[in-house]
Amino acid sequence: MALLKRVKLSGFRSIKDMDLELRSLNVLIGANGAGKSNLVAFFKMLNEMMGGRLQQFISTTGRAQSNLHFGSKVTPQIQATLEFEAENGTDTYFMRLFYAAGDSLVFAEETLSFLQVGRVGQPRQTSLGAGHQETRIGEEASKEVAPAKVFRYLLNHCRFFHFHDTSPSAKVRQFGYLGDHHFLMPDAGNLAAMLFRWRVENGASYERIVRTIRQVAPFFDDFVLQPEGPNRRDIILNWNHRGSESTFGPHQLSDGTLRAICLIALLLQPEEELPNLIVVDEPELGLHPYALNVIASLVQEAACRTQVLISTQSSTLLDCFDPKDIIVVERDGEGSKFSRPNGEALSNWLEDYSLGEVWEKNVIGGGPH
Repeated sequence: MALLKRVKLSGFRSIKDMDLELRSLNVLIGANGAGKSNLVAFFKMLNEMMGGRLQQFISTTGRAQSNLHFGSKVTPQIQATLEFEAENGTDTYFMRLFYAAGDSLVFAEETLSFLQVGRVGQPRQTSLGAGHQETRIGEEASKEVAPAKVFRYLLNHCRFFHFHDTSPSAKVRQFGYLGDHHFLMPDAGNLAAMLFRWRVENGASYERIVRTIRQVAPFFDDFVLQPEGPNRRDIILNWNHRGSESTFGPHQLSDGTLRAICLIALLLQPEEELPNLIVVDEPELGLHPYALNVIASLVQEAACRTQVLISTQSSTLLDCFDPKDIIVVERDGEGSKFSRPNGEALSNWLEDYSLGEVWEKNVIGGGPH
Protein backbone atom coordinates (compact mmCIF):
# COMPACT_ATOMS: atom_id res chain seq x y z
CA MET A 1 0.00 0.00 0.00
CA ALA A 2 1.31 3.44 -0.94
CA LEU A 3 0.87 6.18 1.67
CA LEU A 4 -0.02 9.76 0.78
CA LYS A 5 2.92 11.42 2.52
CA ARG A 6 2.62 15.00 1.37
CA VAL A 7 0.01 17.34 -0.07
CA LYS A 8 0.85 20.74 -1.53
CA LEU A 9 -2.18 22.84 -2.37
CA SER A 10 -2.50 26.48 -3.40
CA GLY A 11 -5.30 28.70 -4.64
CA PHE A 12 -8.15 26.47 -3.46
CA ARG A 13 -10.83 28.33 -1.50
CA SER A 14 -9.34 29.57 1.79
CA ILE A 15 -6.09 27.68 1.19
CA LYS A 16 -3.69 30.19 -0.34
CA ASP A 17 -0.59 28.04 0.06
CA MET A 18 -0.27 24.76 2.00
CA ASP A 19 2.51 22.19 2.29
CA LEU A 20 1.29 19.43 4.61
CA GLU A 21 2.92 16.16 5.61
CA LEU A 22 0.41 13.43 6.36
CA ARG A 23 0.83 10.51 8.75
CA SER A 24 -1.20 7.37 9.33
CA LEU A 25 -3.64 9.27 11.55
CA ASN A 26 -4.46 12.94 10.99
CA VAL A 27 -7.01 14.92 13.01
CA LEU A 28 -7.87 18.42 11.80
CA ILE A 29 -9.03 20.89 14.46
CA GLY A 30 -9.87 24.56 14.18
CA ALA A 31 -12.53 27.21 14.61
CA ASN A 32 -15.50 27.67 12.28
CA GLY A 33 -14.28 29.06 8.98
CA ALA A 34 -10.64 28.18 9.62
CA GLY A 35 -10.44 25.99 6.52
CA LYS A 36 -10.74 22.40 7.77
CA SER A 37 -13.68 21.65 5.51
CA ASN A 38 -11.91 23.19 2.54
CA LEU A 39 -9.10 20.66 2.76
CA VAL A 40 -11.72 17.92 3.09
CA ALA A 41 -13.53 19.41 0.08
CA PHE A 42 -10.32 19.12 -1.96
CA PHE A 43 -10.43 15.36 -1.49
CA LYS A 44 -14.08 15.37 -2.49
CA MET A 45 -13.10 17.27 -5.64
CA LEU A 46 -10.40 14.67 -6.25
CA ASN A 47 -12.99 11.87 -6.02
CA GLU A 48 -15.30 13.66 -8.45
CA MET A 49 -12.40 14.37 -10.78
CA MET A 50 -11.42 10.69 -10.89
CA GLY A 51 -15.03 9.86 -11.73
CA GLY A 52 -14.90 12.23 -14.72
CA ARG A 53 -17.11 14.76 -12.93
CA LEU A 54 -14.76 17.68 -12.24
CA GLN A 55 -16.88 20.17 -14.20
CA GLN A 56 -19.98 18.90 -12.44
CA PHE A 57 -18.29 19.43 -9.06
CA ILE A 58 -17.35 22.98 -10.07
CA SER A 59 -20.87 23.81 -11.24
CA THR A 60 -22.49 22.50 -8.05
CA THR A 61 -20.13 24.40 -5.73
CA GLY A 62 -20.78 27.91 -6.95
CA ARG A 63 -18.80 27.68 -10.20
CA ALA A 64 -15.04 28.19 -10.49
CA GLN A 65 -15.01 31.59 -8.77
CA SER A 66 -16.08 30.03 -5.48
CA ASN A 67 -13.27 27.47 -5.60
CA LEU A 68 -10.50 29.97 -6.29
CA HIS A 69 -8.82 31.81 -3.41
CA PHE A 70 -10.60 35.22 -3.35
CA GLY A 71 -11.80 34.70 -6.92
CA SER A 72 -10.13 34.60 -10.33
CA LYS A 73 -8.86 38.21 -10.25
CA VAL A 74 -6.73 37.42 -7.20
CA THR A 75 -6.03 33.74 -7.90
CA PRO A 76 -6.34 32.57 -11.51
CA GLN A 77 -5.28 28.97 -10.84
CA ILE A 78 -5.29 26.03 -8.42
CA GLN A 79 -2.17 23.92 -8.02
CA ALA A 80 -1.97 20.57 -6.25
CA THR A 81 0.85 18.08 -5.72
CA LEU A 82 0.28 14.69 -4.09
CA GLU A 83 3.29 12.58 -3.12
CA PHE A 84 2.72 8.87 -2.51
CA GLU A 85 5.42 6.83 -0.82
CA ALA A 86 5.62 3.19 -1.89
CA GLU A 87 8.18 0.47 -1.20
CA ASN A 88 9.96 1.01 -4.50
CA GLY A 89 9.93 4.82 -4.57
CA THR A 90 7.88 8.01 -4.64
CA ASP A 91 4.96 8.56 -7.03
CA THR A 92 3.99 12.22 -7.52
CA TYR A 93 0.88 13.61 -9.18
CA PHE A 94 0.73 17.29 -10.13
CA MET A 95 -2.13 19.29 -11.59
CA ARG A 96 -2.62 22.94 -12.39
CA LEU A 97 -6.17 24.09 -13.04
CA PHE A 98 -6.55 27.46 -14.76
CA TYR A 99 -9.58 29.75 -14.79
CA ALA A 100 -11.25 29.68 -18.21
CA ALA A 101 -14.14 31.23 -20.10
CA GLY A 102 -17.58 30.20 -18.93
CA ASP A 103 -16.48 30.37 -15.28
CA SER A 104 -14.84 26.96 -15.42
CA LEU A 105 -11.48 25.36 -14.69
CA VAL A 106 -9.35 23.53 -17.24
CA PHE A 107 -6.10 21.61 -16.91
CA ALA A 108 -3.19 23.91 -17.72
CA GLU A 109 -0.85 21.08 -16.72
CA GLU A 110 -1.16 17.48 -15.54
CA THR A 111 1.95 15.41 -14.89
CA LEU A 112 2.96 12.10 -13.32
CA SER A 113 6.42 11.36 -11.97
CA PHE A 114 8.24 8.51 -10.26
CA LEU A 115 11.52 8.50 -8.34
CA GLN A 116 12.87 5.06 -7.55
CA VAL A 117 14.39 4.35 -4.14
CA GLY A 118 18.14 4.87 -4.19
CA ARG A 119 18.12 6.60 -7.56
CA VAL A 120 20.00 9.89 -7.87
CA GLY A 121 18.78 12.61 -10.19
CA GLN A 122 15.49 13.76 -11.60
CA PRO A 123 12.39 11.55 -11.42
CA ARG A 124 10.90 10.01 -14.55
CA GLN A 125 8.12 12.38 -15.63
CA THR A 126 5.12 11.93 -17.92
CA SER A 127 3.02 14.84 -19.15
CA LEU A 128 -0.65 14.26 -19.87
CA GLY A 129 -0.99 17.51 -21.81
CA ALA A 130 -3.03 20.65 -21.27
CA GLY A 131 -6.37 22.19 -22.20
CA HIS A 132 -8.57 19.27 -21.15
CA GLN A 133 -11.57 19.71 -18.85
CA GLU A 134 -11.38 16.29 -17.19
CA THR A 135 -8.39 14.31 -15.96
CA ARG A 136 -6.59 12.16 -18.49
CA ILE A 137 -5.87 9.46 -15.92
CA GLY A 138 -8.68 7.37 -17.29
CA GLU A 139 -8.98 3.85 -18.57
CA GLU A 140 -7.81 4.83 -22.07
CA ALA A 141 -4.81 6.75 -20.73
CA SER A 142 -3.96 3.79 -18.52
CA LYS A 143 -3.66 1.63 -21.64
CA GLU A 144 -1.51 4.12 -23.54
CA VAL A 145 0.57 5.57 -20.69
CA ALA A 146 1.86 2.93 -18.26
CA PRO A 147 2.23 5.24 -15.20
CA ALA A 148 -1.39 6.39 -15.55
CA LYS A 149 -2.65 3.00 -14.36
CA VAL A 150 -0.67 3.32 -11.13
CA PHE A 151 -1.86 6.88 -10.46
CA ARG A 152 -5.42 6.01 -11.35
CA TYR A 153 -5.32 3.37 -8.62
CA LEU A 154 -3.64 5.67 -6.07
CA LEU A 155 -6.00 8.61 -6.58
CA ASN A 156 -9.10 6.42 -6.72
CA HIS A 157 -8.19 5.02 -3.29
CA CYS A 158 -8.16 8.42 -1.56
CA ARG A 159 -11.83 8.39 -0.55
CA PHE A 160 -13.98 11.11 1.00
CA PHE A 161 -17.00 10.16 3.15
CA HIS A 162 -19.78 12.37 4.46
CA PHE A 163 -22.65 10.84 6.42
CA HIS A 164 -24.42 14.07 7.44
CA ASP A 165 -27.50 13.57 5.27
CA THR A 166 -29.80 11.25 7.20
CA SER A 167 -33.02 12.93 6.10
CA PRO A 168 -36.01 10.79 5.04
CA SER A 169 -34.90 11.16 1.41
CA ALA A 170 -31.27 10.17 2.07
CA LYS A 171 -30.11 7.28 -0.14
CA VAL A 172 -29.05 5.22 2.86
CA ARG A 173 -32.73 5.10 3.95
CA GLN A 174 -34.02 4.08 0.52
CA PHE A 175 -34.11 0.92 -1.56
CA GLY A 176 -30.94 0.44 -3.57
CA TYR A 177 -29.63 -1.88 -6.27
CA LEU A 178 -28.31 -5.17 -4.86
CA GLY A 179 -25.45 -5.22 -7.35
CA ASP A 180 -24.11 -1.81 -6.25
CA HIS A 181 -21.60 -3.41 -3.89
CA HIS A 182 -18.13 -2.76 -5.30
CA PHE A 183 -17.12 -0.17 -2.67
CA LEU A 184 -18.90 1.91 -0.04
CA MET A 185 -20.26 5.12 -1.53
CA PRO A 186 -19.32 8.52 0.01
CA ASP A 187 -22.82 8.93 1.49
CA ALA A 188 -23.22 5.20 2.34
CA GLY A 189 -26.16 5.11 -0.07
CA ASN A 190 -25.31 1.51 -0.94
CA LEU A 191 -24.71 0.35 2.65
CA ALA A 192 -27.41 -2.35 2.54
CA ALA A 193 -25.87 -3.90 -0.60
CA MET A 194 -22.38 -3.76 0.93
CA LEU A 195 -23.49 -5.40 4.18
CA PHE A 196 -25.31 -8.12 2.25
CA ARG A 197 -22.15 -8.96 0.29
CA TRP A 198 -19.93 -8.85 3.38
CA ARG A 199 -22.30 -11.17 5.21
CA VAL A 200 -21.96 -13.69 2.37
CA GLU A 201 -18.27 -13.29 1.57
CA ASN A 202 -16.71 -12.18 4.85
CA GLY A 203 -18.83 -13.29 7.78
CA ALA A 204 -16.19 -12.37 10.39
CA SER A 205 -16.13 -8.70 9.31
CA TYR A 206 -19.92 -8.58 9.12
CA GLU A 207 -20.31 -10.06 12.61
CA ARG A 208 -17.84 -7.59 14.07
CA ILE A 209 -19.76 -4.70 12.50
CA VAL A 210 -22.98 -6.01 14.08
CA ARG A 211 -21.37 -6.51 17.51
CA THR A 212 -19.94 -3.00 17.47
CA ILE A 213 -23.27 -1.45 16.49
CA ARG A 214 -24.79 -3.17 19.53
CA GLN A 215 -22.27 -1.34 21.72
CA VAL A 216 -23.61 2.07 20.69
CA ALA A 217 -27.22 0.93 20.13
CA PRO A 218 -28.05 -1.84 22.67
CA PHE A 219 -31.57 -2.20 21.22
CA PHE A 220 -30.15 -3.31 17.86
CA ASP A 221 -30.07 -7.06 17.20
CA ASP A 222 -29.10 -7.62 13.55
CA PHE A 223 -29.80 -6.50 10.01
CA VAL A 224 -32.55 -8.12 7.95
CA LEU A 225 -31.04 -8.02 4.49
CA GLN A 226 -33.24 -9.71 1.89
CA PRO A 227 -33.34 -9.03 -1.87
CA GLU A 228 -36.76 -7.68 -2.85
CA GLY A 229 -38.58 -6.16 -5.81
CA PRO A 230 -38.62 -7.24 -9.46
CA ASN A 231 -36.12 -10.03 -10.03
CA ARG A 232 -35.06 -9.62 -6.38
CA ARG A 233 -32.55 -6.91 -7.26
CA ASP A 234 -33.53 -4.32 -4.65
CA ILE A 235 -32.40 -4.16 -1.04
CA ILE A 236 -33.02 -1.86 1.93
CA LEU A 237 -31.44 -1.45 5.37
CA ASN A 238 -34.01 -3.34 7.44
CA TRP A 239 -33.14 -4.51 10.95
CA ASN A 240 -34.42 -6.33 14.03
CA HIS A 241 -35.02 -4.81 17.44
CA ARG A 242 -33.73 -6.90 20.32
CA GLY A 243 -36.59 -8.75 22.01
CA SER A 244 -38.99 -8.17 19.13
CA GLU A 245 -40.04 -10.39 16.23
CA SER A 246 -40.96 -7.38 14.10
CA THR A 247 -38.79 -6.07 11.28
CA PHE A 248 -37.96 -2.37 11.37
CA GLY A 249 -36.95 -0.15 8.49
CA PRO A 250 -34.13 2.41 8.12
CA HIS A 251 -36.63 5.22 8.68
CA GLN A 252 -36.97 3.92 12.26
CA LEU A 253 -33.31 4.57 13.06
CA SER A 254 -32.44 7.93 14.63
CA ASP A 255 -30.08 10.23 12.74
CA GLY A 256 -27.28 9.66 15.23
CA THR A 257 -27.68 5.88 15.22
CA LEU A 258 -27.68 5.75 11.43
CA ARG A 259 -24.52 7.88 11.23
CA ALA A 260 -22.83 5.62 13.79
CA ILE A 261 -23.78 2.55 11.73
CA CYS A 262 -22.28 4.13 8.60
CA LEU A 263 -19.04 5.00 10.41
CA ILE A 264 -18.73 1.56 11.99
CA ALA A 265 -19.27 -0.16 8.64
CA LEU A 266 -16.72 2.11 6.96
CA LEU A 267 -14.00 1.51 9.56
CA LEU A 268 -14.63 -2.21 10.09
CA GLN A 269 -15.06 -3.29 6.48
CA PRO A 270 -12.75 -6.12 5.35
CA GLU A 271 -9.16 -4.96 5.49
CA GLU A 272 -8.47 -5.73 1.85
CA GLU A 273 -11.28 -3.35 0.83
CA LEU A 274 -10.17 -0.35 2.89
CA PRO A 275 -9.30 2.74 0.84
CA ASN A 276 -5.66 3.83 1.03
CA LEU A 277 -6.86 7.09 2.59
CA ILE A 278 -10.15 7.58 4.43
CA VAL A 279 -11.30 11.21 4.75
CA VAL A 280 -14.28 11.95 7.02
CA ASP A 281 -15.71 15.36 7.86
CA GLU A 282 -17.03 15.85 11.42
CA PRO A 283 -17.74 12.22 12.38
CA GLU A 284 -19.01 13.41 15.77
CA LEU A 285 -22.23 14.91 14.39
CA GLY A 286 -25.22 13.70 16.43
CA LEU A 287 -23.29 11.05 18.36
CA HIS A 288 -23.45 10.34 22.11
CA PRO A 289 -20.09 10.74 23.96
CA TYR A 290 -19.89 6.96 24.49
CA ALA A 291 -20.43 6.38 20.77
CA LEU A 292 -17.68 8.92 20.10
CA ASN A 293 -15.26 6.89 22.20
CA VAL A 294 -16.14 3.76 20.21
CA ILE A 295 -15.69 5.57 16.89
CA ALA A 296 -12.37 7.04 18.06
CA SER A 297 -11.03 3.59 18.93
CA LEU A 298 -12.08 2.33 15.48
CA VAL A 299 -10.35 5.29 13.83
CA GLN A 300 -7.13 4.48 15.71
CA GLU A 301 -7.40 0.82 14.76
CA ALA A 302 -8.07 1.65 11.11
CA ALA A 303 -5.03 3.95 11.08
CA CYS A 304 -2.88 0.88 11.78
CA ARG A 305 -4.07 -0.62 8.47
CA THR A 306 -4.54 2.45 6.28
CA GLN A 307 -4.43 6.26 6.43
CA VAL A 308 -7.17 8.28 8.08
CA LEU A 309 -7.86 12.01 7.99
CA ILE A 310 -10.78 13.40 9.99
CA SER A 311 -11.99 16.92 10.67
CA THR A 312 -13.58 17.65 14.04
CA GLN A 313 -14.76 20.36 16.41
CA SER A 314 -15.42 17.94 19.27
CA SER A 315 -13.17 18.23 22.33
CA THR A 316 -14.62 14.89 23.50
CA LEU A 317 -13.38 13.21 20.33
CA LEU A 318 -10.07 15.04 20.51
CA ASP A 319 -9.47 13.61 23.99
CA CYS A 320 -9.10 10.18 22.39
CA PHE A 321 -6.05 11.14 20.33
CA ASP A 322 -2.43 12.16 20.90
CA PRO A 323 -0.83 15.55 20.13
CA LYS A 324 1.20 13.90 17.34
CA ASP A 325 -2.06 13.10 15.51
CA ILE A 326 -3.29 16.70 15.48
CA ILE A 327 -3.19 19.26 12.68
CA VAL A 328 -4.20 22.75 13.82
CA VAL A 329 -5.98 24.89 11.23
CA GLU A 330 -6.09 28.65 11.72
CA ARG A 331 -7.20 31.53 9.55
CA ASP A 332 -5.20 34.70 9.10
CA GLY A 333 -5.91 37.61 6.81
CA GLU A 334 -4.69 35.79 3.71
CA GLY A 335 -5.83 32.23 4.20
CA SER A 336 -5.75 29.00 6.15
CA LYS A 337 -2.59 27.82 7.88
CA PHE A 338 -1.93 24.19 8.82
CA SER A 339 0.52 23.21 11.56
CA ARG A 340 1.20 20.45 14.07
CA PRO A 341 1.45 21.26 17.79
CA ASN A 342 4.68 20.83 19.71
CA GLY A 343 4.11 17.75 21.87
CA GLU A 344 6.97 18.55 24.24
CA ALA A 345 5.67 22.07 24.83
CA LEU A 346 2.25 20.61 25.70
CA SER A 347 3.56 18.00 28.14
CA ASN A 348 3.16 20.22 31.22
CA TRP A 349 -0.39 21.15 30.26
CA LEU A 350 -1.32 17.52 29.63
CA GLU A 351 -0.30 16.57 33.18
CA ASP A 352 -3.36 18.47 34.45
CA TYR A 353 -5.71 18.67 31.47
CA SER A 354 -6.92 16.47 28.64
CA LEU A 355 -6.03 17.36 25.06
CA GLY A 356 -9.58 18.57 24.44
CA GLU A 357 -9.42 20.87 27.48
CA VAL A 358 -6.07 22.24 26.34
CA TRP A 359 -7.63 23.01 22.96
CA GLU A 360 -10.62 24.71 24.61
CA LYS A 361 -8.16 26.94 26.48
CA ASN A 362 -6.70 27.92 23.09
CA VAL A 363 -3.23 26.76 24.14
CA ILE A 364 -2.55 24.92 20.87
CA GLY A 365 -4.41 27.39 18.64
CA GLY A 366 -7.25 26.52 16.37
CA GLY A 367 -9.66 28.71 18.31
CA PRO A 368 -11.59 31.81 17.23
CA HIS A 369 -9.66 35.07 17.00
